[in-house]
Amino acid sequence: GSEGIYAFRFDSASGEMTTLGLASESPNPSFLAVHPSGDYLYAVNEGDPAHESGGSISAFRIDHATGDLTFLNKVDSKGPGPCHLVVDKTGSAVFVANFIGGSVVSYRLNHDGSIGEFASFFQHEGSSVTPRQAGPHAHGAYLSADNRFLFVPDLGLDKVVIYDVNAATGELSNHNPPSVSLPGGTGPRHFAFAPDEKHAYVLGEIASTITVFSYDAASGEMAEVQSVSTLPEGFNEPSSTAEIAISSDGRSVYASNRGHDSIATFAVDPANGTLTFVEHAPTQGRTPRNFAIDPTGIYVFAENQASNNIVQFRRDAETGKLTPTGQVLDSPSPVCMVFVPTS
Repeated sequence: GSEGIYAFRFDSASGEMTTLGLASESPNPSFLAVHPSGDYLYAVNEGDPAHESGGSISAFRIDHATGDLTFLNKVDSKGPGPCHLVVDKTGSAVFVANFIGGSVVSYRLNHDGSIGEFASFFQHEGSSVTPRQAGPHAHGAYLSADNRFLFVPDLGLDKVVIYDVNAATGELSNHNPPSVSLPGGTGPRHFAFAPDEKHAYVLGEIASTITVFSYDAASGEMAEVQSVSTLPEGFNEPSSTAEIAISSDGRSVYASNRGHDSIATFAVDPANGTLTFVEHAPTQGRTPRNFAIDPTGIYVFAENQASNNIVQFRRDAETGKLTPTGQVLDSPSPVCMVFVPTS
């Protein structure tokens, strides 16, 4: 039932949400990224028959007064099933992970926010141990705080592939070492840095795990520290993880479970980054493919793709626990939420 990208007005003081409606039509948009200026929005279009690969990347100008989006342009994703993207911290380039194609592509960005020249392309190769891992499936694109490295969790390879970034040209090159491995059958999906960048957290979609890594910001190297389950002990029904996020204060890590339909909360040990389970908060809907923490760190929004609703929670800064506020928004197949200032 979705026609594209929808807008809501959010009052961070009161938590009130107002539906603004369709911001722009767009074919099967999923994940979004905001330009560092706050003036432009980018989306991956997972299935776009207008493009040779069956996928595309779209650019929009944001109207801060109304929330409307003005379409700028669209380019081919160079691989089927684009699923995630990130804009570099200077606003010079966009990097995209193609899930079905198992590849990564980058484009330069123009000064007017439109997507410019093709910059680089890397095809992942290999497989792992489960039927879903017969080939590569790049599932995310995450930049280090210093804009030097791009981290790409590949579900099909059980690896996080690491690239060196040339922000000036938008080009990627293989890092040394080129990747870090996870246990067979993990299925790495998404990735989150601790605010101090001393640790990183990798979400395993297939195994429903979070793997904690120590991180050396100077070299880009990672070393495994801990792995924890996102599901309750004894839960044996089908479930897979979808999203991971860490609070801006670095005290809590959250992960969503599709099947168990919950957000798992973990407390972070500030000394070594390890996780201790706190609670499972039911998302009050089906298939929470994404959730988002608002910029104040007070509210969390669970996007339940299969039940077409967005459920708001209030976050306890001390414990990390989530309490439903009673605000529920209707939204067709919500899968990603980003926040943009109104002025």
